[in-house]
Amino acid sequence: MSLPLIVRQWLAFLNIYIQEGITYKAAGVIWILTDVSTAVTMPFVWIAASRGGEIAGYGAPDFVLYYLVMLFASTLISSHFMWEIGYEIREGVFTSHLIRPFSYLQFILARNLAWRVVRSALFLPWMVIFVVMFWQWLGGAQLYFGWQVWALILGGHLVSVLVVTALGLIAMFTGEIDSIFNLYYFPMLFLSGRLVPVDLMPEWVRTLAAWTPFYYQLDVPTRAIMGRMTEAQMLQALGGQLAWIVVAYAGYRLLWHYGRRVYTGVGM
Repeated sequence: MSLPLIVRQWLAFLNIYIQEGITYKAAGVIWILTDVSTAVTMPFVWIAASRGGEIAGYGAPDFVLYYLVMLFASTLISSHFMWEIGYEIREGVFTSHLIRPFSYLQFILARNLAWRVVRSALFLPWMVIFVVMFWQWLGGAQLYFGWQVWALILGGHLVSVLVVTALGLIAMFTGEIDSIFNLYYFPMLFLSGRLVPVDLMPEWVRTLAAWTPFYYQLDVPTRAIMGRMTEAQMLQALGGQLAWIVVAYAGYRLLWHYGRRVYTGVGM
């Protein structure tokens, strides 16, 4: 397949799914509000718990900054496409992907990029509101946005997309997929640092988190932006992300290979 053809395909995908995201923007707002609730409530919980002091090196300004940076990183990184994949497999819509002249993963990546554009546009007003709301704690904040941070954001995003894509393909083997998807969120919320900073967890939890893909999706980029990682630590984290990208892609290929043999397209 020639490069110009691939570019035209991607532009067509982006155009279609950006329009879809704009048309169904209410769904995007709901996803954003789900993330926003944590960013608004958790800083106050930790500020009250710290009682004007620090917890594991985090003071009140650090907690506020952490959850706002986490919200920013999540907007650029986190994917939840397993729900759409599971629905399309269950309803038989997935059948059309088996006969299209381009890879399913290419389709998912383009669709996800389009959604990322729409989500970022919907998220921006909320971020402005929260910065104003928490400004008394953010006045002296110093953020780092070197190339390592953007590489970590890209790596975390690829880990997230590949993991949820592989997870979604499990729907080809079982009809009871929603329970599996819901189960995914339990370790993700804790080991990614979305609910509680991983730095505040017991040593054994921090060690466990570092062996999971969730840690490399959000916790690592968030701490890098906050300036809480050295250059050596960021480079090591990039290596961890690369390892999980390889593992998740291998899982995707395996599920794609065997899943097509048992897929029945029951919704057709």
